[in-house]
Amino acid sequence: MKKYGNAPYKVIVIHGGPGAAGEMAPVARRLSEKTGILEPYQKQDTIKGQVDELKGCAEKYGDIPVVLIGHSWGAWLSVIFAAAYPSHVKKLILVSGGPLEEEYAADIHRARMARLTEKEKEEVKKFENEKADAGAFKRFGEIFAKADSYSPIKSNDPVKLNYEIYKKVWEEAAQLRRSGGLINFLREIQCPVTAVHGDYDPHPADGVREPLKKYVKDSKFILLERCGHTPWLEKEAVETFYSVLLNEI
Repeated sequence: MKKYGNAPYKVIVIHGGPGAAGEMAPVARRLSEKTGILEPYQKQDTIKGQVDELKGCAEKYGDIPVVLIGHSWGAWLSVIFAAAYPSHVKKLILVSGGPLEEEYAADIHRARMARLTEKEKEEVKKFENEKADAGAFKRFGEIFAKADSYSPIKSNDPVKLNYEIYKKVWEEAAQLRRSGGLINFLREIQCPVTAVHGDYDPHPADGVREPLKKYVKDSKFILLERCGHTPWLEKEAVETFYSVLLNEI
């Protein structure tokens, strides 16, 4: 876990992946100009383990109730945590969250593959059909990061990818969505929720916007133009993204 700025730590940024520790560092640094920020690294390989980690971080270092800013998988983890510990969370900001219902998920892979070269498509198929290792997982991430981006900015911040965490947590998370369990958590949210999503993100905006509209009383959806899956690494959208976050926290 890393701290940015000075106490009190009112905001916790939660990385995606699962297993992409450190990816939220640029966001934490920028927002620390306004308030203290915590950036926990998820080390557990179960959803419950990661919820417990986040609880420990918030209780030990955070100024509860905190604002949670979750990216991608981190958006789902934020929803699950806020449902389990409503008194700990002041607000949720979901950045580039995956579809919350299974019906919206079908086109993600198709959209990504349409943006790849033939060589890259072959690499993806090989990764999906063979036993992967850490090196293959890193390359897989690079290929999909390209497909997910509109006009990318190169980041110099190290991201510690962990394939075992990704594999175990994603299998559990995907089943949670298929079963409707993710929506059950969403129904329990008591705090305000703001979702921020790029219009070029292969993860369909409606997969977040519509469930929020249906199940969360106090919700807001903001669509960023010319923006992919990682808004803080998008040339055309980065400043708008930070303006939104600074206003929302």
